[in-house]
Order: sequence, then structure tokens, then C-alpha cells
Amino acid sequence: MIPVLLADDENLIRTAMAAMLDLEDDIDVIADVESGEELIAIWRRRVDDGEQDAMAVIDLQMRGMDGIDTAIELLALTPGAGILIVTSHGRPGYLKRALTAGVRGFLPKTTSAATLAEVIRTVANGGRHVDPQLAAEAISTGDTVLTAREADVLEYAIDGASTEEIAIRAHLSLGTTRNYLSTAMAKLGASNRYEAALTARKYGWI
Repeated sequence: MIPVLLADDENLIRTAMAAMLDLEDDIDVIADVESGEELIAIWRRRVDDGEQDAMAVIDLQMRGMDGIDTAIELLALTPGAGILIVTSHGRPGYLKRALTAGVRGFLPKTTSAATLAEVIRTVANGGRHVDPQLAAEAISTGDTVLTAREADVLEYAIDGASTEEIAIRAHLSLGTTRNYLSTAMAKLGASNRYEAALTARKYGWI
């Protein structure tokens, strides 16, 4: 059996994913939580108990710690662990960051349940799997200068949303949102957040 820990802050998606995976004869969802922090706590307890055979399926964008930062913490506890990122935001910059961190699987949430299960088996057995379309896009774009959260706020800014609206949609405080927007604008040499968002979109970073 492949023990799997799930982390996704969208309850409906997480529980549906857990239910679908539990239908597989060789996959056992031993925990499903709504944050990276919770996942790390469970993972650490398992490591302390001498259990290091699990793999993690993690949503990229969660409140608090994002999926890649969560993966980095898990890999620090268990180097070489099988980690699969699933996301509805398949930006090339995210893929490159995930692979650099040591993540071995990266899939869009539009993936079928059968494909998800097969990729879990691949990653659990030491292999790698990256969505082909996203891989092609990543190859064609340069490395992003933006952090994951900076990319998040710029993506919400591209339709002209106010800072307050962006903060709500990104699940961030108003002050933190302003800081991310300012840093992103400085990195991109933009005079306002909309201009920064357009620049980031041009380079495929959002």
C-alpha cells in the first residue's frame, strides 16, 4: 500500500480527492488536512515514529504556507520523499521552483482521478511526472523573478482589482498584500500594479 497525506484548503476538492484515491486498491489516504502547517506536523510525527514511507499530495496555493514551501519543509525532514503538487494555477515559474525544490510530480487539478492515481504510483516508486503542456511552457519562458505570493497578488491585480479586493482573494492581510505588490512592482520596474501584472503575464510568470 502507498500511504498518502493530502493537503488542500478547499474542503470539497480535498475530500473528493481523498474519496477517489481510497477507491484504489494500492493507495491509502492516511490523512487529509487543509494547510501546509498541519501536514508538516503530521509528517514530523511519523518521522519521529520511524515511519518515512508516505508520500504527499499538496495543493499549490493554500492559506498560510504554500505548497512549494510545504514541500521544502517535508524534504528537509525526509530527503527524497515523494511529493506531488496539484494546482489550478499551472504557471511555468511555479513548476521550475517546485522542481528545483525537489518535487517529483506536478499536475493540474483538471487531471482525471485515474491519472492522479497513476502519477502517485510513479512518484512513490521514485519516478517523476510533469504535465506535458506545462513542461513545454516552462521551457519556453525564462526564470521568474517573482515569489509565489508576488505572482498571486499580481494575477489578482490584472483585472483592475483594488488592493482590498486582492487581499481578500489571496487570503492575505491588507498590509502584506501592499508589501507583495510593492516588491513585485520594484522587481519588474513597473510604476503601478497593473503594469507589473501585464509585464509578468507577458513573460508567462502569471
